[in-house]
Amino acid sequence: FFQMCGNFSFGDYFKAGAIRMAWELLTTSEADGGLGFAPEDLWVTVYEEDDEAITLWREIAGLPEERIQRLGKDTNYWHTGQAGPGGPCSEIFFDRGPEYGIDGGPATDDDRYVEIWNLVFMEYLLADVRGKDQFTVVGELPKKNIDTGMGLERVAFLKQGVENMYEIDQVRPVLDRAAELAGKTYGANEEDDVRLRIIADHVRSSLMLVGDGVTPSNEGRGYILRRLLRRVVRAMRLLGVDGASFEALFTASRDAMQSAYPEVAEQFGFILSVVAAEEKTFLRTLSAGSAVLESALADTASGAPLDGKTAFLLHDTYGFPIELTLEVAEESGLSVDREVFASMMQAQRDRARADAKSKKTGTADLNVYRELRGLGETVFTGYDALVTGSRILGILVDGQPAQEAITGQTAEVVLAETSLWAESGGQDADRGLIVGDGFELEVLDVQKPVAGLISHTVRVRAGLVSVDAPAETRVDAEYRRGATQAHSATHIVHAALREVLGENTHQAGSYNKAGYLRLDFNRADPLSRETRSEIEEISNLAVRSDYEVVTREMPLDEAKALGAMALFGEKYGERVRVVDIGGPWSRELCAGTHVEHSSQIGMISLVSESSIGSTSRRIESLVGLDAFRNFAAERALVNELTSGLKVRREELVDRVTELGQQLRTAEKKIAQLEAAKLATLVPDLAATAAPIGAVTAVLADLGEVNSPDDVRSLAMQVRERLSGQPAVVVLAAIAGGKPVVIAATTPQARDAGAKAGQLAK
Repeated sequence: FFQMCGNFSFGDYFKAGAIRMAWELLTTSEADGGLGFAPEDLWVTVYEEDDEAITLWREIAGLPEERIQRLGKDTNYWHTGQAGPGGPCSEIFFDRGPEYGIDGGPATDDDRYVEIWNLVFMEYLLADVRGKDQFTVVGELPKKNIDTGMGLERVAFLKQGVENMYEIDQVRPVLDRAAELAGKTYGANEEDDVRLRIIADHVRSSLMLVGDGVTPSNEGRGYILRRLLRRVVRAMRLLGVDGASFEALFTASRDAMQSAYPEVAEQFGFILSVVAAEEKTFLRTLSAGSAVLESALADTASGAPLDGKTAFLLHDTYGFPIELTLEVAEESGLSVDREVFASMMQAQRDRARADAKSKKTGTADLNVYRELRGLGETVFTGYDALVTGSRILGILVDGQPAQEAITGQTAEVVLAETSLWAESGGQDADRGLIVGDGFELEVLDVQKPVAGLISHTVRVRAGLVSVDAPAETRVDAEYRRGATQAHSATHIVHAALREVLGENTHQAGSYNKAGYLRLDFNRADPLSRETRSEIEEISNLAVRSDYEVVTREMPLDEAKALGAMALFGEKYGERVRVVDIGGPWSRELCAGTHVEHSSQIGMISLVSESSIGSTSRRIESLVGLDAFRNFAAERALVNELTSGLKVRREELVDRVTELGQQLRTAEKKIAQLEAAKLATLVPDLAATAAPIGAVTAVLADLGEVNSPDDVRSLAMQVRERLSGQPAVVVLAAIAGGKPVVIAATTPQARDAGAKAGQLAK
């Protein structure tokens, strides 16, 4: 995490203005609002052919020739890496003095000279970009522009007189707290210092990420956060701290950052709950994963890479980011077989992508959809009408453009207008029909494969449908009613969650369809029965209150000013749709379909609450008639149980609990009898001991057993019978339908080279 101070100009001021403003800010005294750098400590570099910039630096800043250095395209030319705008740049450096390195200016590439500002002069149109310094200049841009950036942390460490960015006032307190927890002294040991800097940097980065709404996950931004947090845990362990430390570290970071970012203090309860849950989870798996990794490293021949399958196992099962595995392997002087790891990761991604693609776009290539999008944007009319007249713009069969589709075929059709809702915003696609002269299409799915285009997956029930044919979309009214009930209920449950759990609670994903809603939210700990009941009651009170549901379109800035909630990670245009339920009680940006009054939802029944990650929970609810049917089914079940057990309803829980205890007691007795029965096998098994090489071995298949513990106990008893000699006991069995192999060795057998772990494998 670093903070960049930048400014831009598009067709206004250019090189002279950018150089003048940069120089004034850097060299004006602090008393007059500048940064107070001495001009004689500053150097600049320019692109070697940019004579104009050199002249301006002389005229505006009065820099002498020897402190303006010409460098090549590899350092002083900027572009995006693709065809488009680009241009030369000029970098400003601070000279820390001869005690930090050699003379000669930035061209020496020495740590003595610290870059603090970069001025990019975007003045050319580039093509055929083949690399950093390989491209073709097509011509000048019609409007030349400026993009500059100053590193705040770099300026801070120079102005504060410290050695590096980790020692500035926003970072050093975390470093010091980590050193205190570890009983270390910063500056005493370079290896420890690096770990302390990693901790300080990653804690601050994570504080800001979680404050922005990012939570740990296995993909995207959440994966970056998870990597940072887990690297902090490992660095603390390497410093000798095995227990939890995040509360102390993040508190120190909050205190250092809150003057600049007050929100980190306001949201600290939420931030701490997220990171503490991740720390707890990783500490629990770290020991097991570390044992696997250390064993694999020990078994890896000197000079050979660590098996990529092991790296994937650590990533997939134990949550070890590949970077962590690489780091540990490097500490042991080993590399990792990245090719095998990458291939296994790619196979996993391909499977996930294939699943997603089959849902969202069938088998069509996205370019096909883009061509259809070129015919115009699909107009959605379904807010106001369930039936809409339209025209078939395109047909896809097996992912390829077609002129027609006939009875029995499954195809995708694109229309100019549609009243059918495409799956988006958490709301499932509508059901319905598309009909026209001589054809009837059953709608199986509706998606948005590319922005602005709605595609309908259909089965041709009758007739032949062709491109340009007039058509009418007809929404299944009952299904739409159920979907609107569920979507409005999602907003209500979200508002109830925030009312009960606090304003830091926010939705992290949702899905709703007729009769059902699923809402994910940020929280580490499960909800108590009482809390679930309270959320359910508040939700149904909102239904009973018959709140008016108001939808309005307005500019995004206006919606935010009204307090409308935008969901983190969603993309919004300049104009948005705001949905109010009960006024500001529930006010969210949402494009979905909704009821007109909350009473039309009918009923909300929370049926489950579960974990979907270390910092995320999921609520599932039934809505409307489905909620009533669920209550009716539960009532019938209770009636059946009370009748069968011959108890009143209020006695049912106690009676079931009593029966459960009786069952557990019986199972315990059976297990004891099974264990006693197995114990009688000890003499017979010991008698089968036979020499194999340098050891005496007992090898046996026990068949079906009660539990793995029985096999382990029996192996230990047989080994005890054979103590005093190099003996190996390997027992196999099936417990609960799963294979179990237990290997036990005596000290003498281990001295002879027998390893129980390898034998079990």
